[in-house]
Amino acid sequence: MSGIYIHIPFCKQACHYCDFHFSTSLRKKEEMIRAIANELIFRKNEFQKETVETIYFGGGTPSVLEIDEIVFLIKIINENYNIVDLPEITLEANPDDLKDEVISQLANTPINRLSIGIQSFFEEDLVMMNRAHNAMEAKRCLQTATQYFDNISLDLIYGIPNMSNEKWLENVKTALSYGVPHISSYALTVEPKTALKKLIEKQLVSAPNDEVAQEHFLLLIEELEKEGFIHYELSNFGKPSYFSKNNTAYWLGKKYMGVGPSAHSYNGKERSWNVANNALYLKAIHDKKRPSEQEPLTLTDRYNEYIMTGLRTIWGVSLERVEKEFGERYLLYLLNQAKKYINSEHLQEQNGILTATKKGKFLSDGIASDLFLLNLE
Repeated sequence: MSGIYIHIPFCKQACHYCDFHFSTSLRKKEEMIRAIANELIFRKNEFQKETVETIYFGGGTPSVLEIDEIVFLIKIINENYNIVDLPEITLEANPDDLKDEVISQLANTPINRLSIGIQSFFEEDLVMMNRAHNAMEAKRCLQTATQYFDNISLDLIYGIPNMSNEKWLENVKTALSYGVPHISSYALTVEPKTALKKLIEKQLVSAPNDEVAQEHFLLLIEELEKEGFIHYELSNFGKPSYFSKNNTAYWLGKKYMGVGPSAHSYNGKERSWNVANNALYLKAIHDKKRPSEQEPLTLTDRYNEYIMTGLRTIWGVSLERVEKEFGERYLLYLLNQAKKYINSEHLQEQNGILTATKKGKFLSDGIASDLFLLNLE
Protein backbone atom coordinates (compact mmCIF):
# COMPACT_ATOMS: atom_id res chain seq x y z
CA MET A 1 0.00 0.00 0.00
CA SER A 2 1.17 3.52 -0.81
CA GLY A 3 0.09 7.10 -0.31
CA ILE A 4 -0.17 10.33 -2.27
CA TYR A 5 0.60 13.66 -0.62
CA ILE A 6 -0.54 16.90 -2.30
CA HIS A 7 1.16 20.11 -1.16
CA ILE A 8 -1.06 23.17 -1.55
CA PRO A 9 1.41 26.09 -1.31
CA PHE A 10 -0.95 28.87 -0.27
CA CYS A 11 -1.94 30.51 3.02
CA LYS A 12 -4.04 33.58 3.84
CA GLN A 13 -1.29 34.83 6.16
CA ALA A 14 2.02 33.63 7.57
CA CYS A 15 2.01 32.08 11.05
CA HIS A 16 4.99 33.40 12.99
CA TYR A 17 6.43 29.95 13.74
CA CYS A 18 5.99 28.33 10.31
CA ASP A 19 8.88 27.44 8.01
CA PHE A 20 6.91 25.36 5.50
CA HIS A 21 6.75 26.45 1.86
CA PHE A 22 3.78 28.65 0.97
CA SER A 23 2.74 31.92 -0.63
CA THR A 24 0.23 34.40 0.76
CA SER A 25 -0.69 35.45 -2.79
CA LEU A 26 -3.49 33.32 -4.25
CA ARG A 27 -3.15 34.93 -7.66
CA LYS A 28 -1.86 31.78 -9.35
CA LYS A 29 -4.00 29.28 -7.47
CA GLU A 30 -5.90 28.05 -10.52
CA GLU A 31 -2.68 27.63 -12.52
CA MET A 32 -1.16 25.72 -9.58
CA ILE A 33 -4.12 23.33 -9.41
CA ARG A 34 -3.73 22.54 -13.11
CA ALA A 35 0.02 22.03 -12.67
CA ILE A 36 -0.47 19.64 -9.72
CA ALA A 37 -2.99 17.71 -11.81
CA ASN A 38 -0.48 17.49 -14.66
CA GLU A 39 2.27 16.29 -12.30
CA LEU A 40 -0.08 13.57 -11.03
CA ILE A 41 -0.76 12.47 -14.60
CA PHE A 42 2.81 12.36 -15.90
CA ARG A 43 4.13 10.61 -12.78
CA LYS A 44 1.52 7.86 -12.73
CA ASN A 45 3.97 5.30 -14.13
CA GLU A 46 5.96 5.56 -10.88
CA PHE A 47 3.00 3.98 -9.07
CA GLN A 48 1.98 1.51 -11.77
CA LYS A 49 2.51 -1.44 -9.41
CA GLU A 50 1.25 0.33 -6.29
CA THR A 51 -2.17 0.50 -4.65
CA VAL A 52 -2.96 3.86 -3.10
CA GLU A 53 -4.42 3.65 0.40
CA THR A 54 -4.21 7.30 1.48
CA ILE A 55 -4.54 10.73 -0.13
CA TYR A 56 -3.46 13.68 1.96
CA PHE A 57 -3.97 17.37 1.19
CA GLY A 58 -1.31 19.28 3.16
CA GLY A 59 0.39 22.63 2.92
CA GLY A 60 0.22 25.53 3.26
CA THR A 61 -3.49 25.64 3.85
CA PRO A 62 -5.43 23.23 1.59
CA SER A 63 -8.74 24.58 2.88
CA VAL A 64 -8.18 27.74 0.80
CA LEU A 65 -9.15 25.61 -2.20
CA GLU A 66 -12.66 25.66 -3.59
CA ILE A 67 -14.68 22.47 -3.15
CA ASP A 68 -14.65 21.78 -6.90
CA GLU A 69 -10.83 22.15 -6.98
CA ILE A 70 -10.45 19.49 -4.27
CA VAL A 71 -12.87 17.17 -6.06
CA PHE A 72 -11.05 17.77 -9.37
CA LEU A 73 -7.70 16.65 -7.94
CA ILE A 74 -9.25 13.55 -6.34
CA LYS A 75 -10.85 12.75 -9.71
CA ILE A 76 -7.45 12.99 -11.43
CA ILE A 77 -6.00 10.53 -8.90
CA ASN A 78 -8.92 8.12 -9.33
CA GLU A 79 -8.51 8.21 -13.11
CA ASN A 80 -4.77 7.56 -13.09
CA TYR A 81 -3.99 5.42 -10.03
CA ASN A 82 -5.11 2.15 -8.50
CA ILE A 83 -7.03 3.12 -5.35
CA VAL A 84 -8.36 0.91 -2.55
CA ASP A 85 -12.13 0.82 -2.13
CA LEU A 86 -12.21 3.09 0.94
CA PRO A 87 -9.06 5.23 0.95
CA GLU A 88 -8.33 7.60 3.82
CA ILE A 89 -8.58 11.08 2.27
CA THR A 90 -7.46 13.85 4.61
CA LEU A 91 -7.82 17.60 4.22
CA GLU A 92 -5.79 19.90 6.45
CA ALA A 93 -7.98 22.88 7.26
CA ASN A 94 -7.97 26.10 9.24
CA PRO A 95 -11.01 27.01 11.36
CA ASP A 96 -11.60 30.33 9.55
CA ASP A 97 -12.09 28.41 6.28
CA LEU A 98 -14.52 25.90 7.79
CA LYS A 99 -17.76 27.83 7.65
CA ASP A 100 -20.88 25.75 8.26
CA GLU A 101 -21.76 25.64 4.56
CA VAL A 102 -18.23 24.59 3.58
CA ILE A 103 -18.24 21.75 6.11
CA SER A 104 -21.55 20.42 4.83
CA GLN A 105 -20.26 20.62 1.24
CA LEU A 106 -17.02 18.81 2.17
CA ALA A 107 -19.08 16.03 3.76
CA ASN A 108 -20.54 15.36 0.29
CA THR A 109 -17.08 14.92 -1.28
CA PRO A 110 -14.70 11.94 -1.01
CA ILE A 111 -12.89 13.74 1.86
CA ASN A 112 -13.44 11.54 4.92
CA ARG A 113 -10.94 12.94 7.42
CA LEU A 114 -10.34 16.51 8.58
CA SER A 115 -7.14 17.67 10.26
CA ILE A 116 -7.99 21.03 11.83
CA GLY A 117 -5.26 23.47 12.86
CA ILE A 118 -6.66 24.74 16.16
CA GLN A 119 -3.27 25.24 17.93
CA SER A 120 -4.88 26.97 20.94
CA PHE A 121 -8.30 27.95 22.23
CA PHE A 122 -6.90 31.14 23.80
CA GLU A 123 -7.09 34.40 21.87
CA GLU A 124 -3.74 35.75 23.13
CA ASP A 125 -1.90 32.63 21.88
CA LEU A 126 -3.50 32.84 18.44
CA VAL A 127 -2.57 36.53 18.14
CA MET A 128 1.03 35.84 19.22
CA MET A 129 1.34 33.08 16.61
CA ASN A 130 -0.41 35.22 13.95
CA ARG A 131 -3.04 32.59 13.25
CA ALA A 132 -5.74 33.54 10.75
CA HIS A 133 -8.60 32.38 13.02
CA ASN A 134 -9.80 33.41 16.44
CA ALA A 135 -10.85 31.34 19.45
CA MET A 136 -14.57 31.63 18.67
CA GLU A 137 -14.01 30.33 15.12
CA ALA A 138 -12.02 27.40 16.52
CA LYS A 139 -14.90 26.32 18.75
CA ARG A 140 -17.62 27.00 16.19
CA CYS A 141 -15.97 24.94 13.45
CA LEU A 142 -15.52 21.97 15.77
CA GLN A 143 -19.16 22.12 16.83
CA THR A 144 -20.23 21.87 13.19
CA ALA A 145 -17.49 19.55 11.90
CA THR A 146 -18.24 16.88 14.50
CA GLN A 147 -21.83 16.75 13.23
CA TYR A 148 -20.69 15.87 9.71
CA PHE A 149 -17.38 14.02 10.14
CA ASP A 150 -16.56 11.06 12.36
CA ASN A 151 -12.80 11.07 11.67
CA ILE A 152 -11.40 14.40 12.88
CA SER A 153 -7.94 15.28 14.13
CA LEU A 154 -7.04 18.60 15.70
CA ASP A 155 -3.64 20.18 16.24
CA LEU A 156 -2.52 21.77 19.51
CA ILE A 157 0.77 23.53 20.27
CA TYR A 158 2.35 23.30 23.72
CA GLY A 159 5.29 25.13 25.25
CA ILE A 160 3.88 28.51 24.20
CA PRO A 161 5.55 31.37 26.14
CA ASN A 162 3.59 32.35 29.27
CA MET A 163 1.35 29.29 29.07
CA SER A 164 0.91 27.82 32.55
CA ASN A 165 0.24 24.14 33.19
CA GLU A 166 -3.33 25.05 34.16
CA LYS A 167 -3.89 26.92 30.93
CA TRP A 168 -2.43 24.05 28.90
CA LEU A 169 -4.72 21.55 30.62
CA GLU A 170 -7.69 23.76 29.83
CA ASN A 171 -6.66 23.66 26.16
CA VAL A 172 -6.51 19.86 26.25
CA LYS A 173 -9.83 19.50 28.08
CA THR A 174 -11.53 21.90 25.67
CA ALA A 175 -10.30 19.77 22.76
CA LEU A 176 -11.59 16.61 24.45
CA SER A 177 -15.01 18.18 25.04
CA TYR A 178 -15.73 17.96 21.29
CA GLY A 179 -15.25 14.18 21.24
CA VAL A 180 -12.61 14.14 18.49
CA PRO A 181 -10.86 10.75 18.12
CA HIS A 182 -7.38 12.05 17.22
CA ILE A 183 -5.10 14.82 18.49
CA SER A 184 -1.72 15.86 17.12
CA SER A 185 0.33 18.03 19.44
CA TYR A 186 3.69 19.69 18.87
CA ALA A 187 6.08 21.77 20.94
CA LEU A 188 6.46 25.34 19.76
CA THR A 189 9.86 25.42 18.07
CA VAL A 190 11.86 28.40 16.87
CA GLU A 191 12.95 27.81 13.29
CA PRO A 192 15.55 29.96 11.50
CA LYS A 193 14.25 32.73 9.22
CA THR A 194 10.79 32.77 10.83
CA ALA A 195 8.99 35.79 12.24
CA LEU A 196 9.02 34.11 15.65
CA LYS A 197 12.81 33.95 15.59
CA LYS A 198 13.00 37.68 14.85
CA LEU A 199 10.45 38.54 17.54
CA ILE A 200 12.48 36.64 20.13
CA GLU A 201 15.72 38.30 19.01
CA LYS A 202 14.03 41.68 19.44
CA GLN A 203 12.80 40.54 22.88
CA LEU A 204 9.19 41.16 21.85
CA VAL A 205 8.31 37.53 22.63
CA SER A 206 9.81 35.21 25.24
CA ALA A 207 11.70 32.17 23.99
CA PRO A 208 10.04 28.77 24.58
CA ASN A 209 11.32 26.92 27.64
CA ASP A 210 12.23 23.22 27.19
CA GLU A 211 11.36 22.34 30.78
CA VAL A 212 7.91 23.90 30.45
CA ALA A 213 7.37 22.11 27.14
CA GLN A 214 8.31 18.78 28.74
CA GLU A 215 5.86 19.38 31.59
CA HIS A 216 3.10 20.15 29.09
CA PHE A 217 3.99 17.02 27.10
CA LEU A 218 3.73 14.76 30.17
CA LEU A 219 0.44 16.37 31.22
CA LEU A 220 -0.88 15.80 27.69
CA ILE A 221 0.03 12.11 27.77
CA GLU A 222 -1.59 11.64 31.18
CA GLU A 223 -4.80 13.45 30.24
CA LEU A 224 -5.27 11.72 26.88
CA GLU A 225 -4.48 8.24 28.16
CA LYS A 226 -7.20 8.72 30.81
CA GLU A 227 -9.63 9.33 27.94
CA GLY A 228 -8.66 6.17 26.04
CA PHE A 229 -6.24 7.68 23.54
CA ILE A 230 -3.21 5.66 22.46
CA HIS A 231 0.08 7.55 22.22
CA TYR A 232 1.08 5.77 19.03
CA GLU A 233 3.68 8.29 17.82
CA LEU A 234 5.64 11.03 19.55
CA SER A 235 3.25 13.81 18.48
CA ASN A 236 0.11 11.78 17.78
CA PHE A 237 -2.66 10.35 19.93
CA GLY A 238 -5.59 8.38 18.58
CA LYS A 239 -8.52 6.36 19.77
CA PRO A 240 -8.40 2.72 18.54
CA SER A 241 -9.11 2.56 14.77
CA TYR A 242 -8.44 6.30 14.38
CA PHE A 243 -4.67 6.37 13.90
CA SER A 244 -3.66 8.42 10.85
CA LYS A 245 -3.08 5.86 8.09
CA ASN A 246 -1.18 8.47 6.06
CA ASN A 247 1.30 9.33 8.80
CA THR A 248 1.62 5.74 10.01
CA ALA A 249 2.72 4.76 6.51
CA TYR A 250 5.56 7.31 6.70
CA TRP A 251 6.78 5.96 10.02
CA LEU A 252 6.61 2.35 8.84
CA GLY A 253 8.65 3.11 5.73
CA LYS A 254 5.96 2.67 3.07
CA LYS A 255 6.25 4.34 -0.33
CA TYR A 256 4.62 7.68 -0.98
CA MET A 257 4.44 10.21 -3.78
CA GLY A 258 4.52 13.95 -3.03
CA VAL A 259 3.20 16.36 -5.67
CA GLY A 260 3.26 20.14 -5.67
CA PRO A 261 6.06 22.59 -4.76
CA SER A 262 8.40 21.37 -1.98
CA ALA A 263 6.62 17.99 -1.71
CA HIS A 264 8.79 14.97 -0.83
CA SER A 265 8.56 11.42 -2.20
CA TYR A 266 9.99 8.07 -1.16
CA ASN A 267 10.16 4.93 -3.30
CA GLY A 268 11.94 2.60 -0.88
CA LYS A 269 15.40 3.28 -2.32
CA GLU A 270 15.65 7.03 -2.68
CA ARG A 271 14.08 10.25 -1.50
CA SER A 272 13.23 13.10 -3.80
CA TRP A 273 11.75 16.55 -3.36
CA ASN A 274 10.22 19.15 -5.63
CA VAL A 275 11.59 22.67 -5.82
CA ALA A 276 10.26 24.95 -3.07
CA ASN A 277 9.48 27.80 -5.44
CA ASN A 278 6.05 28.27 -7.03
CA ALA A 279 7.25 30.03 -10.18
CA LEU A 280 10.00 27.47 -10.90
CA TYR A 281 7.58 24.62 -10.21
CA LEU A 282 4.96 26.00 -12.59
CA LYS A 283 7.52 26.56 -15.35
CA ALA A 284 8.95 23.04 -15.03
CA ILE A 285 5.52 21.39 -15.09
CA HIS A 286 4.58 23.53 -18.10
CA ASP A 287 7.69 22.14 -19.82
CA LYS A 288 6.62 18.60 -18.77
CA LYS A 289 9.59 18.20 -16.47
CA ARG A 290 9.63 17.15 -12.85
CA PRO A 291 11.29 19.98 -10.88
CA SER A 292 12.97 17.75 -8.34
CA GLU A 293 16.19 16.52 -6.79
CA GLN A 294 16.90 12.92 -5.81
CA GLU A 295 18.97 11.42 -3.02
CA PRO A 296 19.77 7.68 -3.17
CA LEU A 297 19.70 6.22 0.34
CA THR A 298 22.67 4.16 1.51
CA LEU A 299 22.28 1.25 3.89
CA THR A 300 23.39 3.53 6.72
CA ASP A 301 20.84 6.19 5.68
CA ARG A 302 18.07 3.62 5.83
CA TYR A 303 19.26 2.32 9.22
CA ASN A 304 19.32 5.84 10.65
CA GLU A 305 15.83 6.58 9.34
CA TYR A 306 14.49 3.34 10.79
CA ILE A 307 15.94 4.19 14.21
CA MET A 308 14.50 7.73 14.08
CA THR A 309 11.00 6.71 13.01
CA GLY A 310 10.92 3.54 15.10
CA LEU A 311 11.72 5.23 18.40
CA ARG A 312 8.96 7.78 17.77
CA THR A 313 6.28 5.07 17.62
CA ILE A 314 4.69 2.35 19.74
CA TRP A 315 6.03 -0.19 17.22
CA GLY A 316 9.60 0.61 18.20
CA VAL A 317 12.78 -0.76 16.66
CA SER A 318 12.92 -4.49 15.93
CA LEU A 319 16.34 -5.92 16.76
CA GLU A 320 15.62 -8.86 14.46
CA ARG A 321 14.86 -6.51 11.57
CA VAL A 322 18.03 -4.50 12.23
CA GLU A 323 20.15 -7.65 12.01
CA LYS A 324 18.31 -9.07 9.01
CA GLU A 325 18.07 -5.86 6.98
CA PHE A 326 21.27 -4.06 7.97
CA GLY A 327 23.61 -6.70 9.35
CA GLU A 328 25.29 -7.78 12.59
CA ARG A 329 27.59 -4.74 12.72
CA TYR A 330 24.59 -2.40 12.90
CA LEU A 331 22.88 -4.54 15.54
CA LEU A 332 25.95 -4.65 17.80
CA TYR A 333 26.44 -0.90 17.44
CA LEU A 334 22.78 -0.25 18.29
CA LEU A 335 22.85 -2.47 21.37
CA ASN A 336 26.05 -0.88 22.61
CA GLN A 337 24.77 2.68 22.11
CA ALA A 338 21.39 1.88 23.66
CA LYS A 339 22.84 0.51 26.93
CA LYS A 340 23.12 3.86 28.70
CA TYR A 341 19.56 4.80 27.77
CA ILE A 342 18.22 1.45 28.95
CA ASN A 343 20.12 1.89 32.24
CA SER A 344 18.71 5.43 32.65
CA GLU A 345 15.21 4.10 31.85
CA HIS A 346 14.79 6.27 28.76
CA LEU A 347 14.63 3.15 26.55
CA GLN A 348 13.36 -0.36 27.20
CA GLU A 349 13.83 -3.63 25.35
CA GLN A 350 11.06 -6.21 25.48
CA ASN A 351 10.68 -9.27 23.25
CA GLY A 352 13.34 -7.98 20.88
CA ILE A 353 11.70 -4.56 20.44
CA LEU A 354 13.43 -1.36 21.53
CA THR A 355 11.05 1.45 22.50
CA ALA A 356 11.17 4.78 24.31
CA THR A 357 9.75 4.78 27.83
CA LYS A 358 7.33 7.47 29.00
CA LYS A 359 10.36 9.18 30.54
CA GLY A 360 12.26 8.97 27.25
CA LYS A 361 9.53 9.89 24.75
CA PHE A 362 10.04 13.64 24.91
CA LEU A 363 13.76 13.09 24.25
CA SER A 364 13.34 10.34 21.64
CA ASP A 365 14.65 12.36 18.66
CA GLY A 366 17.84 13.23 20.55
CA ILE A 367 18.26 9.66 21.73
CA ALA A 368 17.76 8.38 18.18
CA SER A 369 20.46 10.69 16.85
CA ASP A 370 22.88 9.19 19.38
CA LEU A 371 22.10 5.74 17.97
CA PHE A 372 22.84 6.79 14.40
CA LEU A 373 25.75 5.39 12.44
CA LEU A 374 27.81 7.90 10.46
CA ASN A 375 30.19 7.53 7.51
CA LEU A 376 30.62 3.76 7.71
CA GLU A 377 30.06 3.03 4.01
